[in-house]
Amino acid sequence: MVPFGGLIALIGLLTLVFRDGDVLGVPAVGLGVGLLVIGVGVGALGVVRRRVVRRRKIARGEPVPVGNVIERAQALPRLLRDVRRGTYADLPKSRTFLWLLALVYLVSPIDIIPDLLPIIGVTDDAGVGVWLLTSVSTAAGLYLRKEREQQQPACTSAKNVSNSSRPVPPQRT
Repeated sequence: MVPFGGLIALIGLLTLVFRDGDVLGVPAVGLGVGLLVIGVGVGALGVVRRRVVRRRKIARGEPVPVGNVIERAQALPRLLRDVRRGTYADLPKSRTFLWLLALVYLVSPIDIIPDLLPIIGVTDDAGVGVWLLTSVSTAAGLYLRKEREQQQPACTSAKNVSNSSRPVPPQRT
């Protein structure tokens, strides 16, 4: 929701700056301000929603994605390789098919809503693009979490091995 709100706000801002005439009978200033306000509202709602969902997931003990954008982008090739090999079963095969379908939709010249319609024609592409980016980012973040959890026991077991050679002091009762 946050990127989509940002996109709507950007369209509103660009309408304010570059559009002189009416857009479908609505003054450009009114449309620009309206889109800007809606975009900021949707973005703010997205931030609040993201925090609430994260708190609920943590409270329920569900895994939460980790890593920043760069770490997730670097993990994406490993994720796809492990999904293809079958060593990472947490991502359904249908999800990768949907990602491919979304990429084809974004690249293809055929749209559900034609791009010739002002503002509305771009929103279907924007919606698919936002879904694709958030879905890939979330999956990569969960994959990073699993990688880190698998590496963590190895580190703690190495600590335990090095600590096991030391004599254990007697406990006082």
